[in-house]
Amino acid sequence: MAENQVKLTKLAKCAGCGAKVGAGVLSQLLEGIRVHQDSNLLVGFDKSDDASVYKISDDLALVQTVDFFPPIADDPYLFGQIAATNALSDVYAMGGEPKLCLNIMAVPDSMPKEAVHEMLRGGYDKVYEAGALITGGHSILDDEPKYGLAVTGFVHPDRVLTNSGARPGDVLLFTKPLGIGVLTTAAKADMASREAIEMAQELMTTLNKSARDIMVNYRVHACTDVTGFGMLGHACEMAQGSGVEIELRTDAVDFIPEAAELAKIGILPEGMYRNRAFAESAVDAGDTPLWKQDLLYDPQTAGGLLMSVDPADAEELLGELKDAVPSAQRIGEVREYRGGKHIFLR
Repeated sequence: MAENQVKLTKLAKCAGCGAKVGAGVLSQLLEGIRVHQDSNLLVGFDKSDDASVYKISDDLALVQTVDFFPPIADDPYLFGQIAATNALSDVYAMGGEPKLCLNIMAVPDSMPKEAVHEMLRGGYDKVYEAGALITGGHSILDDEPKYGLAVTGFVHPDRVLTNSGARPGDVLLFTKPLGIGVLTTAAKADMASREAIEMAQELMTTLNKSARDIMVNYRVHACTDVTGFGMLGHACEMAQGSGVEIELRTDAVDFIPEAAELAKIGILPEGMYRNRAFAESAVDAGDTPLWKQDLLYDPQTAGGLLMSVDPADAEELLGELKDAVPSAQRIGEVREYRGGKHIFLR
């Protein structure tokens, strides 16, 4: 980066998915809004899912989502890649294939045009890697830069994956390590190593395409991508939406080592506290150390897919996932709901 080039993260109050409105606040904002019924609307905003799904024919449904946020990287091209990766992920989480995308962009009037160009180029390159197209978009002037995509994808109506289909006995698989929010927070304060920052950047620019392409060949009953609400926020939505309990085996969860060390000394993103406030009442933490709890609430940007899988398919699916996504993990099980808490950490 040139010495006179603007550092994008210095222009943002919050970074990446850590800028999301908290899940608890969001539910309050949506409360009381009338939901119109349409027999072809298979998934709407009333279900706290990753995207909406609308049936076009017996063989085709549209998956639609939108996602954008302030810079999580100083390099404009990298930021564009991360924002696009994150926006595309919601379609993959529904079992769909992204097809058409629209840019959503806000930029300060003083932002160099070269930086804007690079941000857009980063988004374009990642979208094309996904096999989709950018066909236009909308931009406004704003003091704080923001970038993302509205994404439309395709899925068969009978093969839609939601976050509310988990069944007792299912096995939980997850495809990326946790700790991205902690690392990006530490990076803004120059407290993260170059190696850890590069690892976080690689994770945030890795599409969930390979994981999606594999999982649709197995009996996956529910899926969600773990992003701004953290593992426990998204797992809570899955458990409550499915009417089940989830047991997470914290020793099986892949925590980024440097993120764990930073969490132990209290280097945590603001979004972690919002996620804890939202989900903590539904979580039995047992004797789980506080730093592990913090990382389970840590907001992820372009995080992995959390899958609830038929136990007969779990080992074969995990083996195939590991060939394409080495960080894939078996992290827990789904149980019948017995009343009380929905998430149990063990």
